[in-house]
Amino acid sequence: MHGHGPVRGLHRDLDASAPDPASLRRTDDTRWPGVPAVPGDKDTLDVTRTFVLLASVAAFGLGSPVHAQQEGGVEARSPRIEGDAFQAPAAPSAGTKPAETAEPNTGYKPLLPNQTRAPQPAQATGVEVATAVKGLAHPWALEFLPDGRMIVTEKAGKIRIVAKDGKVGEPVAGVPKVDPRGQGGLLDIALSPSFVADRTVFFSYAEPRDKGNGTTVARAKLTEDGKGGGKLEDLKVIFRQTPTYDGDKHFGSRLVFATDGNLFVTVGERSDKVTRVQAQDLTSGLGKVFRIDRDGNPVKDNPFTGGEKAKPEIWSYGHRNVQAAALDAQGRLWTVEHGPRGGDELNRPRPGLNYGWPVATYGIEYSGEKIGDGVTQAAGTVQPVYYWDPVIAPSGMALYDKDLIPAWKNDFIIGGLGQPGIVVLKLDGDKVVTEERVPLEHRIRDVKVGPDGAVYAVTDDEDGQILKLTPKKSS
Repeated sequence: MHGHGPVRGLHRDLDASAPDPASLRRTDDTRWPGVPAVPGDKDTLDVTRTFVLLASVAAFGLGSPVHAQQEGGVEARSPRIEGDAFQAPAAPSAGTKPAETAEPNTGYKPLLPNQTRAPQPAQATGVEVATAVKGLAHPWALEFLPDGRMIVTEKAGKIRIVAKDGKVGEPVAGVPKVDPRGQGGLLDIALSPSFVADRTVFFSYAEPRDKGNGTTVARAKLTEDGKGGGKLEDLKVIFRQTPTYDGDKHFGSRLVFATDGNLFVTVGERSDKVTRVQAQDLTSGLGKVFRIDRDGNPVKDNPFTGGEKAKPEIWSYGHRNVQAAALDAQGRLWTVEHGPRGGDELNRPRPGLNYGWPVATYGIEYSGEKIGDGVTQAAGTVQPVYYWDPVIAPSGMALYDKDLIPAWKNDFIIGGLGQPGIVVLKLDGDKVVTEERVPLEHRIRDVKVGPDGAVYAVTDDEDGQILKLTPKKSS
């Protein structure tokens, strides 16, 4: 996984225990029994046309039309983009070499300056890496409790509390059954905004269901036993992604509380060609970002509330598999989603907008074939702020809002499964101006900023660790 070129181009968002790397090439070709009916072409087109039009109208206020030449010299229709196209400002800290130097998987060209292969910083940030926690089994997500301890999910379906000295507690009782196959299992965890008072945790998981599985969000009260363990009480499922599908890929999922106390939920589109098209279908819960309240109800000012067919929980759509999400310093949601062979994307999801998958993408099939019409832009869709080819296979994301590592102040830190380590993005005016790679020799599943200002990276290993990154001491 340290190589370059075609190997890194194959998307590595599978669990590290996947039986064969060749299975990555089967991601979009595998079929399972029990596939639910997909809306008919006419119904899907009618719904999609209606809501793509709404999204396009909403996007018209974002900036002037931008025209780009496609292959063959034919001028494309005006795409909607993340703001006006302009030369991204050069950061004073930027170097002259890009962070990514490997051959791309495609010949696609970016629409915007600094939309890919941004320069690395002129001076690398010196960090020291120490092991803060050991003995976790494929940990998936990490949160810090108010007193500085950690609460961690393990893929197989366990929640553990980790003491300040790194001691891992016994599994918390009362976790519901999960489907741990493939990319499933127990996924993200988030504390209630009023956790100190209500002791409530929210978590997402691949839920086993009749005729398949799907991403589900539950909440429960965490009661500790004073011995490093505890139990979940008053558990309630507040949200289920539908339709159910019999597969083991692309569940997402990240949970992010907004500043208003509502909850963003990211999911995937279940990977297969038969399901990926539903990322464009507003009657389907596949390939979406949702916004719900703490009881699981759609927020009243969501973009599709009041409609007859569209799911009112939807915030944005046209996503592939979102496993990284965080708020910026202004409280706005940002996500990084897995692309196929090339085409991981950084986006700032906005209400009602279409982020393109699988109609427009900077990636190709694992087989090397084009996806759909093989276009990177389409009318009514939003361009990614930034993309990667080859992929980094993003999982976990945090805004660095502390002072311990000054060079990363207000930067996004992203975990890399295919690029083992973390990726640090510096933005200016919502455009990426530098990209820094910090190799850690482990697939990184999640990243968090600790109360001490250190960066904590969760390794996706059978003998999982939590690594602690601090500034390198001067000699």
